[in-house]
Order: sequence, then structure tokens, then C-alpha cells
Amino acid sequence: MTKLSVNINKFATLRNSRGGNNPDVVKAAVDAQLFGADGVTVHPRPDERHIRYKDVYDIKEIITTEFNIEGNCQEQKFVDLVLDVRPTQVTLVPDALDQITSNHGWDTIRYKDYLVEIVGVFKKAGIRVSLFVDPVIAMVEGAAATGTDRIELYTEAYALNYPADREKAIHPYRAAAEKAGDLGLGLNAGHDLDLHNLHYFAQNIPGLREVSIGHALISDALYLGYENTIQLYKRQLAV
Repeated sequence: MTKLSVNINKFATLRNSRGGNNPDVVKAAVDAQLFGADGVTVHPRPDERHIRYKDVYDIKEIITTEFNIEGNCQEQKFVDLVLDVRPTQVTLVPDALDQITSNHGWDTIRYKDYLVEIVGVFKKAGIRVSLFVDPVIAMVEGAAATGTDRIELYTEAYALNYPADREKAIHPYRAAAEKAGDLGLGLNAGHDLDLHNLHYFAQNIPGLREVSIGHALISDALYLGYENTIQLYKRQLAV
């Protein structure tokens, strides 16, 4: 079954809005695992507006499942953090400094030389590498040429178009997934997947190994409870 990695950034956003340590981000990671998540994801940014670098070290101490750190590898501070913490997986995202959230994948052709180099740095350290990419065949092929272990399909377009025409929305993702499989790439996905669109996505994407979900899951947890919400998302993946 496809693994569910819970992105706990929003716990940190809430904590930072008030100061102090409520909610406790480390406890959020512990509980995610206790409640059935297959992994925990964090996405530290240079301004530490949600997950702080110290949080990453603290979570590493208690992690019993997979630990996925997302971020902009063009920031040396991020590279140093990942190499020091040694998570299960690093997901490389081409964020700009002022972005509210990730909104595009890598141009794996334009940045091939850079990506080959940085992917090699993390793989040499024994860390599985995933590249955040759009569902475009050329970008998937370009990712394979970098030596990455996996790609993560950026699923905002799927989520936006799902209500109007789910088959049309899924089509480029299915094609990208099939190409990834042909090229021997592992496949992850994330961004705006939720209780409404996740099951159909998981049903129709071959070889889907992992989804990373944060904003929607934490928003649902406000109404449905954290443990119950994690279990509801897990059920959507039981295809």
C-alpha cells in the first residue's frame, strides 16, 4: 500500500504565531507515528517561519518511521542540515525565498548539471533523494538523468481540476508515473491531496510509493481529530 507521510509544518506555524511550545511539534511527530502514519515530513525554510532547524534535530531523536526533509537545496544551510541529520529521504524543491508554499517542480533539463551534483552529494551520504517535478514527460526523463532515486509529482493541478473532470485531471499524472516506472524511478506525490481526491489518485497512479500531506490533513484534524484523520487518509490509500 502507498505510504502516508504526514507533513507537520502547520503545527509549527500555529506554535510560532503565539510563541512558547504549544502545540508541541515533537509531540505532533510522535503522535503521527503512534496514530498510524508511515512517515513524518518537515519543510524548513530559511526564515524558519514554521519548522525551525532545531525542530528537525529534535524530531530526528524520536523518529521511528521514515523521516523526509523537504527544502531548497540551493540554500547551503539546508544542505548542511540534511547531511547532519541524515533522514531517510530528502526531497529537493526549487523554492524561491519569498514563496508561501511550493508552486512548481524542477526544470530538470535546464538544471541537470546542478542536480547531478547535488543528488550525488546526498546519495553519497546514504540518503534517498527525491526531486519535486511537474507531471511532464520531459521533466521525468530529465530527473532520471540526474541519478535521483525518486521523483515527487507536484499535484496542485490535479487537485484544482479534479472537481470538473477527474479523468482529464489524472491523465498527465498517469503518463508521468508510467514513464517514471519505465525509467526505474520511485514515485511519490504531494500538494493539495485531500480526503476528496486522494483515493482516485492512488487508484490510478501506478507504482505510487508515498504521498506527503500536510495542510489538508491538519485542517481536517481540527474538526475530525488527529488520530481519526490519519486513519481516514490511510483508508484512501487502501486501493
